[in-house]
Amino acid sequence: MHVPDLPSGTVTLLFTDIEGSTRLLHELGERYADVLAEHRRVLRDAFSRHGGVEVDTQGDAFFFAFARATDAVAAAGDAQDALGDGPVRVRIGVHTGEPVVTDEGYVGADVHQAARIMSAGHGGQILVSETTRRLLGATAEVRDLGDHRLKDLTAPQRLYQLGDAHFPPLRTLYRTNLPIQPTPLVGRERELEEAGTLIRSHRLLTLTGPGGSGKTRLALQLAAEAVEQFPDGVFWVPLQALRDPALVERAIGASVGADDGLIEYVGNKRLLVLLDNFEQVVEAAPNVAALLAGTPHVTVLVTSREPLQVESEQRYPVEPLPEDDAALLFLERARAVAPAFRPTGVVGEICRRLDGLPLAIELAAARVALLEPEELLARLEQRLSLLASRSRDAPARQRTLRSTIEWSYELCEPDEQQLFRRLAVFQGSFSLEAAESVCAADLDTLESLLVKNLLRRWGSGRLGLLDTIREYALERLDASPEAEEVRRRHAEHFLAVLQEANLNAGKLDARKPLRHDIALAEQENLRGALAWAVRSGSVTLGLELATAADWCWVMHDSDEGMRWFHRLLERPKTETVAPDLRADALRCYAASAYMSGNPQLSERLLEESLAVYEELEDEHGRAVLLHRLGISAMNRGDLDRARRLVEESHVIHARKEEPVTRAFRLGETTGTLGAIARDAGDDERAYALISESATVARQAGVVWWEGGMLAELAALALNADRVEEAETRARESLAIADSLHDRPGRVFGVGLLAWAAAARGEPERAGRLWGAIEDELAGAPLGGWQRHRDACELRIRKLAGSEFERCLAEGRALTLDDAVSLALAARDAEAGAASPSPTA
Repeated sequence: MHVPDLPSGTVTLLFTDIEGSTRLLHELGERYADVLAEHRRVLRDAFSRHGGVEVDTQGDAFFFAFARATDAVAAAGDAQDALGDGPVRVRIGVHTGEPVVTDEGYVGADVHQAARIMSAGHGGQILVSETTRRLLGATAEVRDLGDHRLKDLTAPQRLYQLGDAHFPPLRTLYRTNLPIQPTPLVGRERELEEAGTLIRSHRLLTLTGPGGSGKTRLALQLAAEAVEQFPDGVFWVPLQALRDPALVERAIGASVGADDGLIEYVGNKRLLVLLDNFEQVVEAAPNVAALLAGTPHVTVLVTSREPLQVESEQRYPVEPLPEDDAALLFLERARAVAPAFRPTGVVGEICRRLDGLPLAIELAAARVALLEPEELLARLEQRLSLLASRSRDAPARQRTLRSTIEWSYELCEPDEQQLFRRLAVFQGSFSLEAAESVCAADLDTLESLLVKNLLRRWGSGRLGLLDTIREYALERLDASPEAEEVRRRHAEHFLAVLQEANLNAGKLDARKPLRHDIALAEQENLRGALAWAVRSGSVTLGLELATAADWCWVMHDSDEGMRWFHRLLERPKTETVAPDLRADALRCYAASAYMSGNPQLSERLLEESLAVYEELEDEHGRAVLLHRLGISAMNRGDLDRARRLVEESHVIHARKEEPVTRAFRLGETTGTLGAIARDAGDDERAYALISESATVARQAGVVWWEGGMLAELAALALNADRVEEAETRARESLAIADSLHDRPGRVFGVGLLAWAAAARGEPERAGRLWGAIEDELAGAPLGGWQRHRDACELRIRKLAGSEFERCLAEGRALTLDDAVSLALAARDAEAGAASPSPTA
């Protein structure tokens, strides 16, 4: 291709494209060629008159370059005016940057950005980037269109429209959690077209290939390009941190917004779900098949090193980059670290030695700040030959990727290598403080690994390793003599983190806040530490971890809590567990069992725990267990036993605890005595005792107990037809539960507000809220929400009618998050600018 003399330095790039060209071809038939030729003549005339240089033309699209932004914008305006109301509608995108001039034309991110800006527009529309807008005069007639994410997945950017005409919304990303990418995708045009066609014709498409072949980046771009096909959203589900196939469905639910019942939530929605890095949880393939079978309009896109092997699967192998694209990728990544880098003839050979694998190329290109291309090639040659000769039983592409990563590893200083190995102990992401504590990391070495692309810093600010790189680091860690010590430090660190979070209900320090946010951020590392404790037989450390996470299991996933306690307590004894730890673990196990719908097992475990505490003569432990057994007896309807046990607990706490903890523990037992009075039919006494308990919890800062007491007060108020008070209490309780991500508490709060709406005679609001939670916590044990559910439903069903049934159906389509937002937003709307609860 002949390349004209192109402007260099700061250049304004202009792209055009005919909207609906395929439709126009069918409509015009043989006339289309003449119309297309006239369109080309008009555009070339307008652009050349303003000094534009034609860079490229393909089909019905143009690429022009201008030395000045004002000329480019004037040319775009003249072109649209000349086309007028004719049959051809052209969209134009204009962006100013500093593209790199090569023998083949312009390359670089600015070229991609200009093309993406054009693609976001509509026929007749001229879109301008913020950099171009700044170069136009103050009199330029442009409309600010706000920030938009373009389909290249880069960060949101400001777009402007030339003129004040009205057009449909831009074709940009919306209703998606696709992650921001630091750079546009290089190449892959053929794959985007072929796999994009498969997405339209198949409901399950799996991109297969070795680690580092670019499956994830291609899949993200495919998903971005398909946004308009899926009006209910495109959702990315990262699976790299998971190892348990049982957690896959929950991960999908978390990404799409389903708190429970994934298939029921998705229903008839038109969604694209991208399951990324599926190979380590491939046993969950039947769950994917079940999702497709149970939902008529969901499409699933998967990246995996191996196929799912289910009937409806269409596979698409992701091949290495062709030589030209591989060399372009190397050039762009090299210039990111060395802007003056000039490629030599060996770049093509480097890419060939790397089999065109994008990850390998990116790692190699990052080294040009230190090594010349010829030096890179020499080192790569040595490492490839060495590793291939020692790993003949590994797949060829895996050998090449491992060679590349090993080569990057060998380029590191010894202290960097040691830290790289140690960082593999983390699952998911980790904080800087965790790296310092567990791995003895220092800032300089961490930064060096970051610069060398062996470590990443995510958008959250946390650190992590790419999955394929972590696998290699893990091999190195496992082969090192310090592996077990690093894993032990990892477990001990996260034990300390969880203990500081103050989430053990039995050992709760009422003087410190509860930090559920810390536990949620570290749940993958908690799982990794627990898995190592089970595998290594470190039962004591494992139980300390599991008990420190007590409220995580109760509020977020009691089933998972049960699994860990069972594995740790029921395994063959490899070490002697301290009796007080065993007693605490049995209590925590009982709490998870109760929340998972097994009150019989829960009570048996509580009795075992109490027996140990009595043997130890541990009065605090006895008091906590007597209280829990009292609640269990109350839930069984044995109120005399319940009252006796709770009163005994109350007496012990009154004489044994330090002042702040004593106040809170007495507040707990007082609240439970109130609940017993409620069940005995003495609502007046119940209200007084539960009010006292809520006040104590607020004063002690124990918000989870306060939230529960407020919910009970709301239920008592509703029974007494004090609706205004009930609504206030229920909203305060719901705000607390929402701040703690407490699912049972959130269900309780929404249910109470549905009841309050029914009491007000508001069938629409009652129907929506009730529909959202009517099947929540089905089968859960009596207590909290389940205790009041029947009374609530009885009152709500009195509103039966067409409006109620219509809104009930609408509510069933809401997620729990939606229902909570609806309930809390209604508070703002009805109460005006109401001040938030001081404890929420």
